[in-house]
Amino acid sequence: MKRLPYNSDLLKVAPRIIWFEPAEAALANPVRFLTYLMAFGTIEEIKVVRRYVDLEDFREALEHAPPGVMDKRSWAYWNTKLGRYPVPPMPRRSFPE
Repeated sequence: MKRLPYNSDLLKVAPRIIWFEPAEAALANPVRFLTYLMAFGTIEEIKVVRRYVDLEDFREALEHAPPGVMDKRSWAYWNTKLGRYPVPPMPRRSFPE
């Protein structure tokens, strides 16, 4: 996945999406950032981010989504919206035996 630009638009959105770290750190991992955006972003924030990423980037983020970020509703919505149907199982944490 391509890197996200560190521009004023995304630097304004990032602290609201990933509130527990600096905006630059949030944008450094595009898959994680987009996963959090799909779970917690408003339509206005999604519109801003869509200026810089395409739907294929969202699909890739879903394919590699970290476990524990998205709720079932968001998972079902975004997978269906992006043509991933039937919806695959949600990412799961695995623990060593």
